[in-house]
Amino acid sequence: MTGRPSRTHWKIVTLLCAFSMMSYVLRMNISVAAKFMMSEFALTQVQIGQIFSSFMLGYALFQVPLGMLGDRWGPRRTLALAGVSWGIASLLTAFIPGRFVLAGASVFVSLLVIRFALGIGEAATYPVATLAIANWVAPRERGLSNAIVIAAASFGATLTPPLISWLMVTHGWRSSFYLTGSVAFVVSLLWWIMAADSPAHHALLRKSPVDPPHASMPSRSLVPVDSHIAHHSGPTWKSVLAKRELWILSVSYMLDSYVLFIFIFWLYTYLTDVRGFSLLRGGLFASLPFIASTVMTPIGGRLVDWLCVRYGARRGRKIEPVFCLLSSGLLLFVGAKVSNPYLAIVVLSFTFGFVQATEGAYWSTSNDIGPQHAGTSGGLMNMVGNLGGVFSTALVPVLVQHFGWLIALSSGTVTALIAAALWFFVNVDRPQPGASAVSPIPAN
Repeated sequence: MTGRPSRTHWKIVTLLCAFSMMSYVLRMNISVAAKFMMSEFALTQVQIGQIFSSFMLGYALFQVPLGMLGDRWGPRRTLALAGVSWGIASLLTAFIPGRFVLAGASVFVSLLVIRFALGIGEAATYPVATLAIANWVAPRERGLSNAIVIAAASFGATLTPPLISWLMVTHGWRSSFYLTGSVAFVVSLLWWIMAADSPAHHALLRKSPVDPPHASMPSRSLVPVDSHIAHHSGPTWKSVLAKRELWILSVSYMLDSYVLFIFIFWLYTYLTDVRGFSLLRGGLFASLPFIASTVMTPIGGRLVDWLCVRYGARRGRKIEPVFCLLSSGLLLFVGAKVSNPYLAIVVLSFTFGFVQATEGAYWSTSNDIGPQHAGTSGGLMNMVGNLGGVFSTALVPVLVQHFGWLIALSSGTVTALIAAALWFFVNVDRPQPGASAVSPIPAN
């Protein structure tokens, strides 16, 4: 293998990391801004939960359509247009409420619509990113690559609470949306200029023939790298969506995501309202779980790749996520129960780190199940998965109101344990009807 394709595929992963980071900054900034928006527009906590859920609903419903669009148009065009839509929606979040729309009910409705639109645009992020990874990265490195992209989201989430809380305290909450929305346009432009759908489309690779990416690997471990081109000769997207393993994986991801979005949308409120931290200190401590995730997610993805090489796909894909989900469920209960606020945030940080450490396993497994329609299979998994976010963002404030924060957080313990159990029914090396005869990862 020559060095140039390897360097190029890591450039693609780096650009995908930029998209991933910005997607989380743009979806999380309102969780911090909510403290100011509730006061200015007389919004209740339940209404804020519904606004959070409107994003999640748009995000969940459009995973498959935009994953299919990525399969059809290719990652370059799809992600570029998606990023532009993020910037527009973010700017409108700051501009319309309280200026273009003044009345309380109208502000609430406008925020529902704008956040739903942002959810639609962001729905392309991970299905199309995993398609790009399937096109550019060899199967035995996809766990790490997908995990790195998710870790970039955690890094963006790490920056969001302290950055947005500082911007809002010093310059007002609208400035945070203007700034982050503008950065989304820059990321989209860089992607459009520098990215390509696959090695076959990349200008550097067209100019001089080189060995195919990862040609030094055994041929039995490879699926076509340019899946965007090769998918016409493989199973149709309908057969991919009919696979039992994909639906089981998706339900498990939904239960995993229930825990994820408790942290994304409610951690800042929990730390300031329950644990007694100030607005600025709450923003600082709310970033700690995402720091843990930034470190633990790529470690988890690399471990998944190693376990698959060591034990084969059937066992290797399961070991790491089952352990991480069991650990996260236990730690979430402990973090909610412990009385010391500083010990609580440490425990909750590791809780979130273990939750996010499963991402490499989920996304690389969706690649294995539908290798020639990675955008579609990833879209279905993320669509069902993010219904967990719809449920948690709407259900948590209701549970808090009626039962308190201990029960609200402990509901995530239950979903994490069930998510772990479902992994035992995901057998990715089982032959599927119409699937390619090429095994994504050799089973030992």
